[in-house]
Amino acid sequence: MEDLMSVVDWSRGQFALTAIVHWLFVPLTIGLSLIVGVMETIYYRTKSEKWKKLTKFWMLLFGINFACGVATGIILEFEFGTNWSNYSWFVGDIFGAPLAIEGILAFFMESTFIAVMFFGWNKVSAKFHLAATWLTALGVVLSALWILVANAWMQYPAGMEFDPAQMRNVMVSFSDVALSPVAINKFFHTVLSGWVLGSVFVIGVSCWLLIAKRNREAAMMSIKVAGWVGLAGIILTMYTGDGSAVEVARVQPMKLAAMEGLYNGKAGQDLVAFGILDPSKKLEDESDGMLFSIDIPYGLSILANHDAKSFVPGINDIIAGRSFDAEGNPVNTVSYADRIAIGREAREALAAFKKAEAEGDTETMDAARAKIKETFKYFGYGYFSSPADAVPPVGLSFYSFHIMVIGGGYLMLLMIVALWFAYKKPEWLERRWIQWIGVLSIPVVWIVSEAGWVLAEMGRQPWVIQDLMPTRAAVSAISSTSVQITFWIFVIVFAALMATEISIMVKEIKKASNKEILN
Repeated sequence: MEDLMSVVDWSRGQFALTAIVHWLFVPLTIGLSLIVGVMETIYYRTKSEKWKKLTKFWMLLFGINFACGVATGIILEFEFGTNWSNYSWFVGDIFGAPLAIEGILAFFMESTFIAVMFFGWNKVSAKFHLAATWLTALGVVLSALWILVANAWMQYPAGMEFDPAQMRNVMVSFSDVALSPVAINKFFHTVLSGWVLGSVFVIGVSCWLLIAKRNREAAMMSIKVAGWVGLAGIILTMYTGDGSAVEVARVQPMKLAAMEGLYNGKAGQDLVAFGILDPSKKLEDESDGMLFSIDIPYGLSILANHDAKSFVPGINDIIAGRSFDAEGNPVNTVSYADRIAIGREAREALAAFKKAEAEGDTETMDAARAKIKETFKYFGYGYFSSPADAVPPVGLSFYSFHIMVIGGGYLMLLMIVALWFAYKKPEWLERRWIQWIGVLSIPVVWIVSEAGWVLAEMGRQPWVIQDLMPTRAAVSAISSTSVQITFWIFVIVFAALMATEISIMVKEIKKASNKEILN
């Protein structure tokens, strides 16, 4: 058991490392592909060579980032087979189908048109080249779509049935998988946040060009395009974030409670705008878990249910199976103790099915199959020994959520100010402290972006598939030593990859800062 938990911890660490590194590249690819498309469209319409040269500059940085993102993405998908083979078998064709579509359709679409995008200047017509640029951007978005559909299914398993004969889930409705509300919200929220990250990157690099006292015109042109893309992106990201909160409240209420550090809910629940958790808080004690907080009255009820007077359950309420309807009447939900009991019944029924199958006892098989169908909703809880096992890490969920929200507010302000300066007060962009704010906003936007994914993935722990499969049941039958070795190999490889990308990026940006881009 101790070695099993070591394998789980090291496999989770390795996957988290790969996912975090991969996500350094993906949103920048999404954002830059759109900005490059906008700039080339302006060039196509104006025939101005300045816009063509500016497009080529940002396209070069896009290409460097794209290559690194592909490398880490391939490693990420291989880890499902090497480290999480039980999961890969259990999800059957449901998880594999979106990944297959992503590889066959979206990735090859990107690969085809990116070649024209980079090497087709003066070899194909301006219209065809513009189409290739936009089709590359579309391919990037489609690639993200199918990855996010697969991830959303892990958060909210829909469109499937469990087949005890195969010991795996079978897809019964592709549309339910691809078009679930969770998948739709996750897709738009993620892609739109990529617009924001790409825009902040462009604004930050443009500010660096201003610090170098060259390329003022190129920097101002870039800031205007990035500012509009980023402003649209942050407004729409906040809108889809609201939709995501509603879906989390509906299908993952424990995640919502953890990200607010809420242990005991109430009607008209406040939202913590800023707070510090009590690190000594235990699940069984009666404290509220906060050392200090600044709250927005009724904010969480509005965020979760769009109703200021609605009841939002806390961690203790969810464990106990307590809730209330819109009129304040008590509603009994299934407590975690009962879910654990039902989950064990489901596991026992599955064992009975397999035994009866081996003996050819069809009557017992039919009875066991019916029992599995009745209890499968809480199948994963059967792996837990106590309700506390099903509570996610509250501190990590809480702080990642608030970093994301507070950082999002800062980025909104940044976009508004950048556009105001670019159009109304361009002389302010000559001030060194403002330029440095732009440059330093680059790491800020990455921290905000990564915080969102930390919340999404850690907030649903201990589940790899919500309610159906805990992480401890998903790992491969391998030794912890082998995972540790590959973990440190990946650390070295990713560090080298990051150092290489950053050095190439910095080299190209410095090269641009030492000459006139538009000449």
